[in-house]
Amino acid sequence: MGSKALNKENGGASIRSLLEILIVSTRLGLTSFGGPIAHLGYFHEEYIRRRKWMDEKSYADLVALCQFLPGPASSQVGIGIGVMRAGVIGGIVAFLGFTLPSVIALIMMALILQGLQIGDAGWIHGLKMVAVAVVAHAIIGMAQKLTPDVKRKTIALIALVVTLLWQTAYTQVGIILLSAMIGYFIFKQPEEKDDSRIHFPISRRFAIFCLLLFFGLLVGLPILRDITSLQWVAMVDSFYRSGSLVFGGGHVVLPLLEREFVHPGWISKETFLAGYGAAQAVPGPLFTFAAYLGTIMNGWLGGLLATVAIFLPAFLLIFGTLPFWESLRRNEKVKGALMGVNAAVVGILISAFYEPIWTSSILAPIDFAFAAILFSMLAFWKLQPWMIVVFGAIGGFLINL
Repeated sequence: MGSKALNKENGGASIRSLLEILIVSTRLGLTSFGGPIAHLGYFHEEYIRRRKWMDEKSYADLVALCQFLPGPASSQVGIGIGVMRAGVIGGIVAFLGFTLPSVIALIMMALILQGLQIGDAGWIHGLKMVAVAVVAHAIIGMAQKLTPDVKRKTIALIALVVTLLWQTAYTQVGIILLSAMIGYFIFKQPEEKDDSRIHFPISRRFAIFCLLLFFGLLVGLPILRDITSLQWVAMVDSFYRSGSLVFGGGHVVLPLLEREFVHPGWISKETFLAGYGAAQAVPGPLFTFAAYLGTIMNGWLGGLLATVAIFLPAFLLIFGTLPFWESLRRNEKVKGALMGVNAAVVGILISAFYEPIWTSSILAPIDFAFAAILFSMLAFWKLQPWMIVVFGAIGGFLINL
């Protein structure tokens, strides 16, 4: 894409409007605690009610699109608002402001932890049990929403069995593509009557380029990984694939990342879970946990590369679908394909939840009992995730004594 094309996509954004987006999104990035649902509330208050950058219906449509796509929904909503305000560059600036504060904090955390030997400390085992509770809660919520009928439960079961027995990069991508084909043919959604319209300053040509790049990288990176055997290619592939397959918020990416990096021995379970605890304690999207993992493996440059790799699918999908959203949301065949994909993702996540999260965390009856308490704190007593992290670390330390 040449500079002329990019200028067109940028929608004539002024330096002043880009600076305004950067200031507002950075303030949100420094103060938005509580996960994706809370982030959407902060965005609504700041962007819609206070600044009126979009109307209520357009914001609701944008949120619906981002829930419909894989990736970090709140980050994609922020990118979409930036696009509406100032074109593609506005979307990038909105993302940087919202994301960089937590990226910097987690890179610094990783650099500090690199010099420490945390070993099998009791508080680390407590964090493992926190991971069990948080991911189980996220998956139950997803399963209720995305697999409500027998057909979708069956797709999820097949995905679970296949990915549990054949743990390769190709298995996940293959299951996703097969489930999309099945959903395309067997699910039919009645067309909704909706006369509303939402327009984005992105051309269809640019959108098609982004979608082709998304699928090209999803299929091509695992092949390039096998051909080259370079560590940085393998790292980019793992983060990109994790960012491409996650529905339902940042907590759900945890089992995928643990399988990609702890299982092959790139990073220890203890260091992984210490970083997960740190990620709960900073504002902004939980996907920035990738910055911590990349830094542990390859220094601060690795942290930046990991951040780009895990968020790149979100950019390509939001840029690629915005111009087509009007027709996509009315096309029953496309909806059917995505219903199949969503069901398969539930199965993939249950598989990753069992191995390695459950198998490495629940080692005795007391572990199961404590994980049940943590789950209840989150699911029934509605405590904040960071409070569960603190309680889990303290409880793990006491159990170890």
